[in-house]
Amino acid sequence: MPYLLVSTQTRLEAGPTMVGDENSDPHLMSVLGAKKRTMLGNNFSEYYVNDAPRVVLDKLESLGYRVVSMTGVGQTLVWCLHRE
Repeated sequence: MPYLLVSTQTRLEAGPTMVGDENSDPHLMSVLGAKKRTMLGNNFSEYYVNDAPRVVLDKLESLGYRVVSMTGVGQTLVWCLHRE
């Protein structure tokens, strides 16, 4: 999976950070130290880490990922990353 979305709420810049969905690479999620959870009312799971987005982005850069784009959607910050 060469693309990855990372997101956080703007009021939670210190974490947690969402790093994947239920179909994400389990090995990558393990390397990031991510935990899988299903929030009440959602019919899908997501992976999250307690690290700040900056820490997560630094880890992903060391694994060969590069930020392609970043945007704010309402109160959410989203980064799109790609690995060759």
